[in-house]
Amino acid sequence: MFLKYVFVFFLSMVPLLELRGAIPIAVSMGIEPIHAIVVCAIGNLLPVPVIYFFARKFLVWGLDKRYISKICHFFHDKGERAGAKLSRKAGKAGLMVALALFVGIPVPGTGAWTGTLGASFLNMGTKETAISVSAGVVIAVALHEVDHTPHCQTGTEGDDESLQYSDRLSDKCHRLFPP
Repeated sequence: MFLKYVFVFFLSMVPLLELRGAIPIAVSMGIEPIHAIVVCAIGNLLPVPVIYFFARKFLVWGLDKRYISKICHFFHDKGERAGAKLSRKAGKAGLMVALALFVGIPVPGTGAWTGTLGASFLNMGTKETAISVSAGVVIAVALHEVDHTPHCQTGTEGDDESLQYSDRLSDKCHRLFPP
């Protein structure tokens, strides 16, 4: 059972997957939902300081490197422009609220990783970033749990490809980590 917790802990650190993918996988592996939420939230927040302090520096470093300069320029320039525009419009308190909502909304490409990188481009302080991203993770968990409430009845029928894929993924996890 301990290996299951370790697996979902590290799974929640993966960019783009984060909480939205790790919690359902954890529950499908037999982990109690409350334990899954706590383990995945901690795992999702753990990389935040590393991202905050080093991601922007990596992009600046990579601006003149042969193989990665194009992608580094894309993210760096886009982040600088968007950060300057948002800073002018929102102010400090508005930035914190906007960042928390950005991290919390259940849309692909939003989450703790992207939000923290955005905070570094917004020149937000360490404390403001930690508070905003943590609040966003709480919002994400709350929205996720409302959307995936156990024991609810659905009103649709049919075989959805995405559900079939998640069943296969769940089967693979069960083979890897038997209940």
